[in-house]
Amino acid sequence: MAQTLTARVWREQPQRYRMIAGRDRKTGKVYFPPRRVAPGDLHAEFDEVQLSRVGTIASYTIIRVPPSQFSDLAPYALAIIETEEGARLMAQVTDVDLDALEVGMKVKFEFRRLYEDNAASVIYYGYKAVPV
Repeated sequence: MAQTLTARVWREQPQRYRMIAGRDRKTGKVYFPPRRVAPGDLHAEFDEVQLSRVGTIASYTIIRVPPSQFSDLAPYALAIIETEEGARLMAQVTDVDLDALEVGMKVKFEFRRLYEDNAASVIYYGYKAVPV
């Protein structure tokens, strides 16, 4: 199982590490991660889009009882963040007082350590959001 997860991490590197999205040529809608098909259009064509490193919190929740790999972080916030391009993605919000979080807050994305899988000897990196 660890090999499968590791392979998935390598396969998803462009979106995971460089925040690459896909823009539907017909509708202009931006999808993150990139898609191969659009809703209702199996023949849609997409262009790669580099997402900006800033966005706005559209929704958030506080995780108080996390999965085991994140237990040392609890409590922590997860947010749906809308980028300037219109893509929405989920990220942990860090370096902020949880009581200060609010919808509409401006955040920027930073490359950070997410967690470590000791069984597979893999450290996962990705983006986290911090207030601007």
